[in-house]
Amino acid sequence: MRNVAVLGATGSIGGSTLDVIARHPERFRASVLTAHHRVEALVELCVRHRPELAIVADPAHERELARRLADAGVRCAVASGADALVAATSGNLCDTVVAAIVGAAGLESTLAAARAGKRLLLANKESIVMAGPLLLQAMAHGGGDLIPVDSEHNALFQCLPGGRPDLSRSGVRRLVLTASGGPFRGRRRAELAQVTPEQACKHPNWVMGRKISVDSATLMNKGLEVIEAHHLFAAPIEAIDVVVHPQSLIHSMVEYVDGSVLAQLGNPDMRTAIAHALAWPERVESGVTPLDLAACAPLQFEAPDLDTFRCLALAFQALRAGGDAPAVLSAANEVAVEAFLAGTLAFLSIADVVEAVLAELPAQAVVDIPTLLERDRAAREAARRILRKAC
Repeated sequence: MRNVAVLGATGSIGGSTLDVIARHPERFRASVLTAHHRVEALVELCVRHRPELAIVADPAHERELARRLADAGVRCAVASGADALVAATSGNLCDTVVAAIVGAAGLESTLAAARAGKRLLLANKESIVMAGPLLLQAMAHGGGDLIPVDSEHNALFQCLPGGRPDLSRSGVRRLVLTASGGPFRGRRRAELAQVTPEQACKHPNWVMGRKISVDSATLMNKGLEVIEAHHLFAAPIEAIDVVVHPQSLIHSMVEYVDGSVLAQLGNPDMRTAIAHALAWPERVESGVTPLDLAACAPLQFEAPDLDTFRCLALAFQALRAGGDAPAVLSAANEVAVEAFLAGTLAFLSIADVVEAVLAELPAQAVVDIPTLLERDRAAREAARRILRKAC
């Protein structure tokens, strides 16, 4: 029996995780559930899954959470705040942590789980984008398993011998990440000037949260995944490639020096990667509809348009700059996407804000978490200042 802490339980990854857990009550138990501020949704999940601990990240909602749980007849501990998240992920209530908190807010709890030797199912890509070397050091110290839940990286994990091997010794030539192209694939810059948040969040294949949906529309999500692949698999920048595959059936590929290309295929449903990571090295039923290749042929592939979707090029730029440039990129992007979703920034200007912040804050070495968080704050302040001037 694995006791699982689901961080970000009310989000799309959290919901998919809990669906898989519910299918295998003899193997998995949701022992800790967390949410940022959606108290009502968290209570509903607690009624269904009966965790030992429920955490709301915003302390202002702790009393309401406790009252609602009591009214619903759910007897579990209640806590709030960042310290409670860290204590839960490092404590004895769980041996497995699904890190699905969006953005930099998930960094400290993810690192705590790594240091404590938990099986870490990484869905919070910002943690490894911001602090890749520090997260890998924490994993080495804790001795736990790091299994990516992003569909692309989970696909690479499945196509590589042993999951995360030495690539050069394994005969790997390239890691190929696939991108759907998002809702605006094939459009040129002039066609995207009046894009609305509703249009950007309407992904053709995946059901995701609003922030990650916008990142998919700008291809920043794929850029963050390039950085994530670099850290997860110790892959040189020149050995990572991106190809647009609009059907989202091939989730990633590994090309070997002998000419072989291994691909992981499946219907676009996050439960496949989550079930794989929860049960690894075994396999369990995920609830995903089997793939019918004859029904979905033909499969398409094309090169990404880096002139229109500049965020992907900016991510490669940050990776080449090294140090904390990826953290600066991620922070600036979060602020820009928030402004776009609020209706105060044009879609095409998201890349402009990120580029300006990268120019203002040249890369520095990643030393420790406090320094990294300070740079994260500086990047956010720079992005907000740029936004104020633009308005």
